[in-house]
Amino acid sequence: MLKLAIPVVLSELGWMAMGIVDTIMVGRLGAEAIGVVSLGNALFYSLALFGLGLFLGLDTLVAQAYGAGDLADCQRSLRQGIYLAVILAPLLMGIFWRLPPLLTMLGVNPAVRIGVGPFLRALSWGTLPLLLYAAFRRYLQGVGLVKPVTFVLITANLINVAGNWVLIYGKLGFPAMGATGSGWSTAASRVYMAVVLGLFIQRADRAKGVGLFHEFPRFEWARFVRLIRLGLPAASQISFEVGAFGAATILAAKLSAASLAAHQIALNCASVSYMVPLGISSAAAVRVGHAVGRRHFDVAQRAGWIAIALAVSFMTCAAVAFVATPRTFLRITTPDPRVIEVGVTLLAVAAVFQIFDGMQVVATGALRGLGDTRTAMIANLLGYWAVGLPLGYVLCFVAGWGVVGLWLGLSLALIGIAVALLIAWSRSSRRLTV
Repeated sequence: MLKLAIPVVLSELGWMAMGIVDTIMVGRLGAEAIGVVSLGNALFYSLALFGLGLFLGLDTLVAQAYGAGDLADCQRSLRQGIYLAVILAPLLMGIFWRLPPLLTMLGVNPAVRIGVGPFLRALSWGTLPLLLYAAFRRYLQGVGLVKPVTFVLITANLINVAGNWVLIYGKLGFPAMGATGSGWSTAASRVYMAVVLGLFIQRADRAKGVGLFHEFPRFEWARFVRLIRLGLPAASQISFEVGAFGAATILAAKLSAASLAAHQIALNCASVSYMVPLGISSAAAVRVGHAVGRRHFDVAQRAGWIAIALAVSFMTCAAVAFVATPRTFLRITTPDPRVIEVGVTLLAVAAVFQIFDGMQVVATGALRGLGDTRTAMIANLLGYWAVGLPLGYVLCFVAGWGVVGLWLGLSLALIGIAVALLIAWSRSSRRLTV
């Protein structure tokens, strides 16, 4: 599990590093610039992650086919993933371009709102390469090739840092574009990620005599529908989860710029720790899928529980770090004492839900390896949108607890979701071996 999980965890951390670096580099321009990147990314990912989630069906299709020893079947599934990316990209871009005017109706802080439109439009040009990258990555992880994904994300971060330096601050003769420059830099790094992973797949598969495009990439309706049927609940689950935090960001934007900045920085810290169990979750999906493909059901059950134990162990350490040294994390991004004061409290709330966050995401991955993507969708819908957000809204705006109230509501939702998914995995894995 660790041999597969560690490179995937590094990949997830590399993915998250792009957003963290963007926040740090625009943070020197002030709390409003942090707010622009925070809100712009929240809007982008609330929709883009639904598209990315559709490719999670490849975890099941590719991993189980590879476990059964059928690489050609794995490639047929990837081809349908490429078609899906081409269909989705223009639809998502059209939505992104029409989102900024809605912010006026939502009462977003004007100093933040004015910069979100240009940032979001720049970021949207990376949509197609981002979706292609998602398809290529799920395929490579499904066949157990995870190191190329790690390499691509590490080098893409270097490209993003260089692009940020040039475009945010106006270096090498380019105009200083501020937060918008970080959007263009991120889009360019995603083009690089898609191209390099695609070339690697071509090279690796050609060596096995089954190149991805040795034959015309025929559209297979039945396989495409199966991918959607597996991916749609997974995409919905991600959208419910990320959308809840995106909605919390929009609500936080109705408060002061300092509250919004503290929310984003604390959310970045929690998101970094979340990347480790998220990587373990992907490894669990692959390991469970391989074992199911080989009909080794006892191995599948054991792999899921090992992954959950690894996640709980790490997140316990993360919780301790958030309580013991909160100001250290906050000062990496901002010297503003107003932001730090609020951020310390938010990190204490984050410490409470760390273990449960690790449990729920790994249980989701293990269930996906079995082909069950609906249970997590239902748990996230009810947990966040029926309980977490309404409670958070009441605590924030009615009880007057501010952004801390939002986080408390979401924390209680996470605890409930984790318990529900742990029970679901326990029952499903037991049925495998009966």
